Amino acid sequence: MAEHSGGVDGGTAYFEPDDQWPIGGFKCLHGHCADRHIRDLLRFLDIEANAARMKPTIRVVAGEIHRVVDAAEHELALAKRFYQRGGLIVTVTTDPGTRETRIQEISQPALVRALAGVATWERFDARTEDWVRADPPARHAAVLFDSTSYPHLPVLNGLTRQPYLRPDGSLMTTAGYDSTIGMFGVFDARAFDVPDNPTRAQAEAALALLQDLLIEFSFAKDTDLAAALTAILTAAIRSGLAHAPMIHVRAHMVGSGKSYLCKLITAFATPQRGTPTSFPADDEECRKLLLAELLRAPAVIEFDNLTGDLLPHKSLCTALTSEYMSGRILGVSKTATVVTRSLFMSSGNNVGPIQDMARRCITINLSPECEIPAARSFQRPDLVREVLRERGRYVSAALTLVRAWIVAGRPMTDCKSLASYGDWSNLCRQPLMWLGCADPTASVFEAMAEDPDRETLSRLQTAWLAVFGKRPAMIRDAVNQSLFGHDESIELGEVLHDIAGERGVINRRKLGRWIKRHAGRIVEGLRFTRASGSRSAEAWQVESVSSVLSVSVGSTEKTVINNACDSDAYLRASRGE
Repeated sequence: MAEHSGGVDGGTAYFEPDDQWPIGGFKCLHGHCADRHIRDLLRFLDIEANAARMKPTIRVVAGEIHRVVDAAEHELALAKRFYQRGGLIVTVTTDPGTRETRIQEISQPALVRALAGVATWERFDARTEDWVRADPPARHAAVLFDSTSYPHLPVLNGLTRQPYLRPDGSLMTTAGYDSTIGMFGVFDARAFDVPDNPTRAQAEAALALLQDLLIEFSFAKDTDLAAALTAILTAAIRSGLAHAPMIHVRAHMVGSGKSYLCKLITAFATPQRGTPTSFPADDEECRKLLLAELLRAPAVIEFDNLTGDLLPHKSLCTALTSEYMSGRILGVSKTATVVTRSLFMSSGNNVGPIQDMARRCITINLSPECEIPAARSFQRPDLVREVLRERGRYVSAALTLVRAWIVAGRPMTDCKSLASYGDWSNLCRQPLMWLGCADPTASVFEAMAEDPDRETLSRLQTAWLAVFGKRPAMIRDAVNQSLFGHDESIELGEVLHDIAGERGVINRRKLGRWIKRHAGRIVEGLRFTRASGSRSAEAWQVESVSSVLSVSVGSTEKTVINNACDSDAYLRASRGE
C-alpha cells in the first residue's frame, strides 16, 4: 500500500466508524482502488473487525444479568444521547417535518436498538467454543426498561429554547445539556444578545420594545397590559421557574384577539407554532393529558376557546403549584414523575378561573370598543411572524429586563404576596413594577372576589347567622328551618336550594359535603366551624372573625378590621378606599 502514502496528488482518506459505516471506511483519491474495501485495510494493519468498530463489548454471561444490565445502562449514559426523566429512559429528538424538538420516551423495542448502537454484544457459542456477535437480548432490555432507578443515566428535567436563568440568577447562554440543573438547551446562542450587566436604561428600552408589540391590542385596563407583559416575561424564563401561574386571555366576543395574543406570548417560549387543545371535561382526562404532554417537555400547553369556566381539576391545580406531578402512563407498567415547567395558557369569551383556579391564574382582559372586533384592521397584521423572524431580539429584550432587575439588587415594590408563586412574583412581576408598570396580578384578587362559591358562601353564612345566631345547628335543622315562612327562613331556603337542590328537595348529604369543603374559609368576617363539644359531626355554627389585616400600599399602610384573608378587603384597601 505504499502507493497510498499521500503526496501532492492526494492519497487516501479514512473515515471513523459511525451508524452508516460500522467499521469505518476509506476512499482512494487516486481512483485506481475502486475494488478495495475497508476490510482490506484492516487485514493489512492486522486489526480485527470488532476492534475497528471502536465500541465497547458486552458479553452475555448466564447468572450475571444484573452486571450486564448495569454495563448496558453505563454505555447508554456514555453515549450522551440518552437520559432518565420521570422513571423512563428518554432521548431528545427533532421532528423532521415540524422541526419541533421534544423529549421522546424510549419504548422497549427502541431500547434494544439503542443498546445495539452503543456496544457490541457477544454470546458464547458452544459449537465453535468461542464468543460470537449477537443482538442485545430482549430479556436484558426488558429488565433495564422496567428498572425503578437508573444510577448512570443523567436526569433530564426539561428543554429550553433560549438562554435561561439558573437558580443563582445568572444567565446560561450555552446550548446542550446542563448537568447542574438537568436542562437541555436547544438554541443558537449567537441569535441572542443579553448584556452581562444590563442597566436600568437598557431595561427601560427593552420594556418599550415589548410594549410596542402590544400597542394594537385593546386591553381593558392598565393592569391587563401589565398582565400581558408579565405573561411575556413568564414565557421567556419559564424553564428557570419551578412553577408559575396559568395565563388566561378573556374577552366579551369573538374576534377580540385572544388567540392571537396567545400566539404572540407563545413565540417568547418557543420558535414553534403552538398546538392548542380543548379543555378536559374531568380530572381523569386532565391527568392523562397532562402526563402525556409533560413527558415531552413542551414549552407551552394551551387550552383554546373555552366554552365554560376554568374548572379546578386537581391535576391541573397540582401542575400549577408543584414542580412535579406523578401518575401512571398509558401503555407502560410504571408510574412516571414529570416536571411541570411548561407555560399553561387558555382563552375564551366571558369565561374565567373559578374556585381554586382563581389564585392560580393571571387573567388578561381584552375589550375592543367596537361592534364587530373581527372587522378591525391593523398596521402590523403579521406581528407573530415578525416576532418569530427576529425572535432572538425580542426574547433578549425580555431577558434583559429581568436581568437588569437582578443586577440592580432585586429592588422590591410593596405589593400583596401571591401564595405559592414567590419566585415567579420576584422575576416576572417585580421587574415590571420597578419600571413603573401597574401590578399585573390585580386580576387574581378580582377573580377571588368574584368567585361564585365565595358569593354563595357569603349568602349562606349570613342567612345561617340570621336564623340560628351563634347556636350550633345540624344540617337537618337548617333544612327544616328553611320550610318556615318568615323572611330569614326564606333566604336560607333559597341559598340551600341553590347549593343542594334536586327536584325541589334539598339533598342533605350534598349540602353537608359543600359546607365541609368550605369550612374555615373567611368571607366578610364570617366562617363555618364545627360546633365544639357536639356529639354529631353534622353540627355547624357561624362565627365572626375579628382580626386585623395590614396592607402595604406604597409608603402607606392601610388597616382592615374583621376581614382577615378577605380578598375584597384587600382590593378596597389597595385602592385606598
